[in-house]
Amino acid sequence: MESNAPARVLVVAHKTAATPALLQAVRERAGRGPATFTLLVPTPAHGLTRIMDPEDVEDTEARDTLALALPLLEEAAGAPVKGMVGVPSPLEAIEDAIHVEGFDEIILSTLPATVSRWLRIDLPHKLSGLGLPLTTVIARGPASTESRSGAGAGSG
Repeated sequence: MESNAPARVLVVAHKTAATPALLQAVRERAGRGPATFTLLVPTPAHGLTRIMDPEDVEDTEARDTLALALPLLEEAAGAPVKGMVGVPSPLEAIEDAIHVEGFDEIILSTLPATVSRWLRIDLPHKLSGLGLPLTTVIARGPASTESRSGAGAGSG
């Protein structure tokens, strides 16, 4: 990358694509210097599809996530943000995006450790092997969904 060219930042998220923590990270990165942003949402594979044929899943959920998150990320970045849908494996989706588009940095947004599959598979550590600067953003769950008392409050 030339010194005067904007940094190409790959933002990777799914359920956390429109969270305040990610929006703040994008806002801060945009404030540090010229950058272009691309949001990559790996296609989620649910249930048996995850085991049987994860490559053959509908991308409707990922596209819905892009539709919701892109306007918010564009506001945070102060510029247009490109959207991409990737394969279900987050590591493979990120590697594909880097090989096809070429990125200089990664911002990975994930759920808290107690519920994050990406943290359970140690995705941040695996991404560090790609040799790109990595920022990991861990979203906080909204208080309104964390019911801890009352009848029917389950273990989730």
